[in-house]
Amino acid sequence: MTRLYALASVALIGILLAGVGLALWLGRSDPSEDIFAQCRTSVVAGGSAEIGGPFTLVSETGETVTDADVITQPTLLYFGYTFCPDVCPLDTVRNAEAVAILEERGMMVQPVMITVDPERDTPEVMDDFTANIHPRMLGLTGTPEQTDAAARAYRVYYRINRDGDDPYYLVDHSAFAYLVLPDYGFVEFFNRDVTPAEMADITACYVEAAAAAN
Repeated sequence: MTRLYALASVALIGILLAGVGLALWLGRSDPSEDIFAQCRTSVVAGGSAEIGGPFTLVSETGETVTDADVITQPTLLYFGYTFCPDVCPLDTVRNAEAVAILEERGMMVQPVMITVDPERDTPEVMDDFTANIHPRMLGLTGTPEQTDAAARAYRVYYRINRDGDDPYYLVDHSAFAYLVLPDYGFVEFFNRDVTPAEMADITACYVEAAAAAN
């Protein structure tokens, strides 16, 4: 991890966790207005509307898809890249393990990885990567403009460290997983310290709260 990545990650964590310790979330005066109040483990400065939004990308089968095509069930989004030597494999496997735990409980959650390295991560490369992690994991790529727009929507920091034509360059990036629900959008993020079991429990809480509200 480079010094720049470390500093940027600390800054991003500070932004995302700003306000921890406040009794109310999103500035509501009545916590009962928040159907997910009992599930929340994090606070986002400015509210959840500051994270997430529409995107247009290319699936691992080569089809152009939008967020409406992808977020059709509870979804765990992760931004990374297939050439990543350590962080991305560990995080995506952790996400897949959480999804497996939830599936054992009868709860289907979609694992998704969006690349921040679209030049190397073609649909075929993404398909190979995700197939090795989880049979239902979806890999998304696109043009640099498309992937950058998706990353910016989710406040993802990344920096491509490429010197000339070096094909083995690395990409610094923040490493959060995002829980996104149909009809609600982004509701929670998970840092690298969260275990598969913890992620499964928190995700289940959100999914059950959303079901109870409908």
